[in-house]
Amino acid sequence: MRGGPRLAPKQERKPEPAIDEDVTGFEIDRAVKNELRTLSKDNAKGVGQHLVMVARLLDADVVAARAHAETAVRRAGRVAAVRETRGLVAYREADYQLALSEFRTARRLSGSQHLLPLMVDCERGLGRPERALELAGSPEARTLGRAERIELLIVCSGIRRDMGDLDAAVVLLETPELNPNRRDPWSARLFYAYAAALLERGDRDLARAWFAEAADADSDVETDAAERLDELDGVVFVDLGGGDEAAPEADPADSVATDPGEPVDADQSLPDDAGPREPVEHGEGEQG
Repeated sequence: MRGGPRLAPKQERKPEPAIDEDVTGFEIDRAVKNELRTLSKDNAKGVGQHLVMVARLLDADVVAARAHAETAVRRAGRVAAVRETRGLVAYREADYQLALSEFRTARRLSGSQHLLPLMVDCERGLGRPERALELAGSPEARTLGRAERIELLIVCSGIRRDMGDLDAAVVLLETPELNPNRRDPWSARLFYAYAAALLERGDRDLARAWFAEAADADSDVETDAAERLDELDGVVFVDLGGGDEAAPEADPADSVATDPGEPVDADQSLPDDAGPREPVEHGEGEQG
């Protein structure tokens, strides 16, 4: 062949984002460390550092988090945890197409189904509710652990709300885990989703009671349940910031919350151990 094959020019290697001095790369959990063992020692350490930086920056600076995630992918693109991390950053940025692609790759590499709820939510974000529900009803969904199953129900309830099927949105969440006397890792999110579904269906009083339960369970502030509760009670916060002037003393009558009344019946016939339980007041020191 005349002239021989033409060589493609090498792409310049992008500079890697800076790592905080206190990050060693060994802060990652054991499962991720095991995945990184397929890499050289130095590369595993470097990738671990970038993954730690993603976790550190995700809530504060998602653009910086993305730079670290992309660097980790360039260095270890066939490690499931790395692709999952890149997907989580894309998901946080509402880039659902990229997030779905990365989650699919991570699932293929690991064989794990734990990302299924996020994949279903990505389909929802892409405006494909039917495809989302089809994925949620796949055989793989039946292999999920309890935490992932609850997350999947929360997502599916939201999809039903999007589709205007408000009764189904409520009923989907009426599981044994919907118990105000329990405090599980998913309780705040489950209570909140149930309250939101009830409110959209028009059950304001019962929704208020469950927003209160969600706020009580939300020790990590994963939701805005407290704010939603204040909205329902008509509480308005006014910024008085006017220098050294003393704020006028509030009239006690203005701070009285509206009586929510008795929680209304959800009007669903369910087994005794699966129906929604009426929220209760927790006594002093009671954990529920």
